[in-house]
Amino acid sequence: MFSNIKSNISTWVKGSIGWKTNRKIIIFESDDWGSIRMPSQRTFETLVSKGIKLDSPGGGLFNKYDTLANEEDLSSLFEVLTSVKDKNGRHAVFTAVSVVANPDFEKIRESNFENYFYEPFTTTLEKYQGHNRTFRLWQEGIKNGIFIPQSHGREHLNTILWMEVLKGGDKETKIAFDHGLWGFDRSTGPHFQEAFSLHKSDDLKIQSTIIEDGLRLFEQLFGYKSDFFVPPNGLMHRDLEATTHKMGVSLLYGSFIYKRPAVNYKTKTTFRYLGQRNTYNQRYVLRNCLFEPNDPNYDWVDVAMKDIDMAFRYNKPAILGPHRKNFVGGIDEKNRTMGLFALKKLLKAIVTKWPEIEFMSTDELGQLMKAS
Repeated sequence: MFSNIKSNISTWVKGSIGWKTNRKIIIFESDDWGSIRMPSQRTFETLVSKGIKLDSPGGGLFNKYDTLANEEDLSSLFEVLTSVKDKNGRHAVFTAVSVVANPDFEKIRESNFENYFYEPFTTTLEKYQGHNRTFRLWQEGIKNGIFIPQSHGREHLNTILWMEVLKGGDKETKIAFDHGLWGFDRSTGPHFQEAFSLHKSDDLKIQSTIIEDGLRLFEQLFGYKSDFFVPPNGLMHRDLEATTHKMGVSLLYGSFIYKRPAVNYKTKTTFRYLGQRNTYNQRYVLRNCLFEPNDPNYDWVDVAMKDIDMAFRYNKPAILGPHRKNFVGGIDEKNRTMGLFALKKLLKAIVTKWPEIEFMSTDELGQLMKAS
């Protein structure tokens, strides 16, 4: 009983504060596009046989299914997004929260792990089978207003930590490296996926440079600046907000209970709300609806519909955050089929229940908040 009361109070607080609107707005923020995760099913099986842990509650589904989106993944996703229209005649849209680079494993090895090198994700695509037209599809999605990349940083990787561990000769990390992977579940220590977790305060200078590099490369690849910045795993030190501001970012990812990195890989808790502004007049955007359909333990359409209904009850836009892992089939086609089936079912349920719905990208929401 107490837990239900606590949950209801938390829902009321999160719904009551922050930016509001009477419009029924739906936003899909989908993370991890452009990043390597699991190169192949064969790689997965090989690493398991070598004792690498890949089945943790937090990372298991990512390791099992998540990989670079191929041509069929994108064309199938676009087909689902264009299967519905909102009251303005607009199709559903994904804000594709994307990294723009991955490690250059060959050059790192050639340097005997003394130096870090990266490559644009478009170069990574050239190394994977079935990706000859993949980036062209990204561009088509942008042109058609249904797949709008925004920044997830340069890599989904803490390059400082990763290189330190590789230099130290860690066996698990080296085995994963030899198979083109970093995103496994380490036996000890912080996750490599947390690009901006912090060991020493001096690391902030390097992380600032990484953010600048990533945002410049983003503009080179897509032809526009990223308005929205989502740090990998949601972690970023307050001082780095100045860097994103300098690079033209006006919107930052937030969560109601937000963990800020501190030295020695610790965190400090703070609170955020939708539309809240920081020192640089940047606004925080908070997700308030769950939808991760490749987890078979839940009826995700039902979960999402209830969350959307709650958001609208509090006059908030409904912001969903399904990861790329739900919609890719490079490792297992059934995963893509299941995820897209659930997405199509959800989209039809949304436009049926709320004919006045409006689909938007996150940057458009930012413009709306600024105008109001």
